[in-house]
Amino acid sequence: MAVSDDFSVNLRVGIVSINERTARLVTTSDQRKVFMGTIGTPQGVRGEVKIRSFTADPGAIGDYGPLSSEDGRRFSVKVVRVQKGMVIAKIAGIADRNAAEALNGTDLFVDRDRLPDDALDDDEFFIADLVGMAVVDPAGASCGTVKAVYNFGAGDIVEVTGPASGLYAFTLAIFPEVDLDARRIVLVVPDEMEVHDTGAEPDQDAAP
Repeated sequence: MAVSDDFSVNLRVGIVSINERTARLVTTSDQRKVFMGTIGTPQGVRGEVKIRSFTADPGAIGDYGPLSSEDGRRFSVKVVRVQKGMVIAKIAGIADRNAAEALNGTDLFVDRDRLPDDALDDDEFFIADLVGMAVVDPAGASCGTVKAVYNFGAGDIVEVTGPASGLYAFTLAIFPEVDLDARRIVLVVPDEMEVHDTGAEPDQDAAP
């Protein structure tokens, strides 16, 4: 699929964004999971929790059915309200503050196949679909694979491992074609590679 304009992994309803945090791809034996949000501190004493949601409408995090943690636990999330961008939610089986506190920091994921492809524009992609893609040059020669997608505040960056290992800005000039069906992305290596120095190593959250 050729991309007609500058593109990035954007935040829309049901689409994970890397604009605020590096999204994760978790590969299991039978499915991929997409990072949707993180449980925070308890809200009150009746088991409600705060959730930092990465859906366009923060309250939409409750619309995907049960979510799961990285270790396989499943959570039924009922959104109570959205307060200053933070979701206040009730999680089935969590009845008091102590139980809610035990979930603090738990990341929540949704099965990739439950996210609607028809919600995407031609220039939008799920990060889970990009990670693991074969990377080739315009002539079709192998450049490696997509390891992860990051955002350090100046735009989306794709990490490629293999013959053309490096960090590349996710722009039309550098990635002129993304073929989801073939699981392949075309890379045009810039004449002068731009060094994306953040001053610290990025979290390696995306699984290979």
